[in-house]
Amino acid sequence: MTNPTKAPATTTKQPLQSEPIAIVGIGGLFPGSVDVAAFWNNVLRGVDLISDVPAGSHWSVDDYYAADALKRPAAAVDKTYAKRGGFLPKVPFDTLKEGIPPSLLSSTDTSQLLALLVARTTLEDCFQRSVDQVDRNRISCILGVTSGQELFGQMAARLAWPQWIAGMRAAGLDADAAKKAADEIAKCFTPWSEASFPGLLGNVVAGRIANRLDLGGSNAVTDAACASSFAAISMGVDELLLGRADTVLTGGVDTLNDIFMYMCFTKTPALSASGECRPFDAAADGTLLGEGLGMLALRRLSDAERDSNRIYATINGIGTSSDGRSKSVYAPVSEGQAKALRRAYEAAGYAPSTVELVEAHGTGTKAGDAAELGGLQLCFDDDAWGDKPVRQSIAVGSVKSQIGHTKSAAGAAGLLKAALALHEKVLPPTLKVTTPNPTVKFDETPFYVNARLRPWIRGSAHPRRASVSSFGFGGSNWHITLEEYVGQQQAPRLGRRDVELIALSASSPAALVGRARAALADVAAAWDLSVVARALNASFDVGAAHR
Repeated sequence: MTNPTKAPATTTKQPLQSEPIAIVGIGGLFPGSVDVAAFWNNVLRGVDLISDVPAGSHWSVDDYYAADALKRPAAAVDKTYAKRGGFLPKVPFDTLKEGIPPSLLSSTDTSQLLALLVARTTLEDCFQRSVDQVDRNRISCILGVTSGQELFGQMAARLAWPQWIAGMRAAGLDADAAKKAADEIAKCFTPWSEASFPGLLGNVVAGRIANRLDLGGSNAVTDAACASSFAAISMGVDELLLGRADTVLTGGVDTLNDIFMYMCFTKTPALSASGECRPFDAAADGTLLGEGLGMLALRRLSDAERDSNRIYATINGIGTSSDGRSKSVYAPVSEGQAKALRRAYEAAGYAPSTVELVEAHGTGTKAGDAAELGGLQLCFDDDAWGDKPVRQSIAVGSVKSQIGHTKSAAGAAGLLKAALALHEKVLPPTLKVTTPNPTVKFDETPFYVNARLRPWIRGSAHPRRASVSSFGFGGSNWHITLEEYVGQQQAPRLGRRDVELIALSASSPAALVGRARAALADVAAAWDLSVVARALNASFDVGAAHR
């Protein structure tokens, strides 16, 4: 009998088999989650963080939403039939600390500002001290960022003024009136400034981090559409294996839930008309857009152990492929995806049957989910690996059921979830799966959709293993396989605490009582007690008369 833990005999030993890559720092900002601890607690608790477009931000539902836009596209040319998604919470930004004058905020894309915050927390999690206190000369920053940023659209829209004037003239306005109206329209957009050009560039997301944190390694972004963060992680791993860096800050950034992005997905059409993202469910009718930033600090495992870094999990194999010629540039292809999977396990030197959790791309489109599961089955049931996995022995899930499709940050969100599942030894739930997709006969596959939180009982001698897929428009396929770290440098767990210390202060006893009552109400309504505690403690005044 062939040993199922080994890759096909034709596989030669690859670099990651000799030197796995350790995940030594994590950071993130996701819908309903101000940090990775909150994100993980939401994952464990199965919190649905999909909501309507927040009033007064992003875009106007009254202007752009039409419930029948899917059924009557010709009558709703510039309308979307979706108004729900995953939206980032409000986050305080200290302009002084981050070195960005308040006057330049409007000329700096949101992605650059928030990425700077997440980068700092990720590196501090890695080194367990302020970034300013570590040698940064060989730290690289490589992030997945798509090219079209929100501010880019704002600045480009300003340049359409000749069309505005032409349209108004055609409607009967004289030249002066049309010019005045165009000037008023221009005031609705962000004005040009010296900082506009760098402020709208996607590559400056990484560049601003390297500049502000004084990082001396490589600084770049990658664009592979929704697989961008995995392209960045792959490039970051190469940096480490080739000795170009000692630490790599990598992941994905996407803060773009604007109307342009909704319109793009509407016209495909790929969005859910029901307003729910249901990966692998029979009722799945499309995806929903999410915002998110997910980052990881990576180091060579030998270096991480030598320096006593805290280790969450290890990256053991990365595979990538292209779909090649297919019926369309954006249609998913099972065979193309299976190539990436096979290459990941060949790189890792173990068979896919040794994996017990797959965090899928899982967008919630019926065609996409079916194609992905078809690709998984092509790889996992391949006779070349030896013994095949037991039927319905491998959990499959998708965090998109909770936070939506975070586009260029989607792979990073899935990787964080899988790494923490290994670290905390649990199988996280996937939401909204009532009846599995009937086009996939799950009982004839190695997979089952994990719909509830379960302890991860190790059933074999090797460490627990999980894998993550991320696919992008244009046929970009990526698959990363991870392994549980069982050495001495394990990072502490992030599980939710039921007890938090809250400090209150006020100028008078009556005011203090009022603050206590308000805090009690906040706690009662909290989706995460730690978030409330952090917010209240941040406002504590040690000099107040009553504490």
